[in-house]
Amino acid sequence: MNKTLTNQVIALAGLSQAVYLIQQIARTGDADREAMTVLIASTLKIDAEDVLDVYGGLAGLTIGLKQLIKQLTPSRRIDPELARYSSALLYLQQQLPLDPNLTEAVGVVVSRASTKADSAGMVLDESVLQELAEGYQRTISTLKPRVLVSGDQKYLSVPYNAQRIRALLLAGIRSAVLWRQCGGVRWKLMWVRWRILREAQRLLDSISKSV
Repeated sequence: MNKTLTNQVIALAGLSQAVYLIQQIARTGDADREAMTVLIASTLKIDAEDVLDVYGGLAGLTIGLKQLIKQLTPSRRIDPELARYSSALLYLQQQLPLDPNLTEAVGVVVSRASTKADSAGMVLDESVLQELAEGYQRTISTLKPRVLVSGDQKYLSVPYNAQRIRALLLAGIRSAVLWRQCGGVRWKLMWVRWRILREAQRLLDSISKSV
């Protein structure tokens, strides 16, 4: 992956979209289906030509770009919950390379989920989400600190919602890893905040112009 700011912002938009959808499911029991399809598909995309190929284009990250801009704009109130989820996933992705066995186990999970998606003909099939969710529990959730999702218990207690949340957490890790592969460095995020904000706005504007 080319180590450019544009690619880093695209990956951060994927991460922002993942944590936003997690929040929506936890609070309302629902989330944008198309936006979720993009993220689950990105998790299953093992071999990609470039960053945009991972997400199937820029348009599918509209929600993520909007959320990223909201979180970075000084005049707007930062959502501490979304910031906490994003920070936790960015931290956890740093731990993966330190444990080759865990990294390999995640790869096996993704491979199995991809096979099930091919069989079902859709990435949001329940069997795919279940594979990713259970795989997340066996792998990423063993790392510390664990990501604690807040929300309405009547939604969090629904097994299907729990599956979707865990699958999206894995999708968030995918985006965080992609961000690192594109040259992203966690401690430098605040130093390049304005550059990220400007690039995110430029990408969002490009989507509007292409419609």
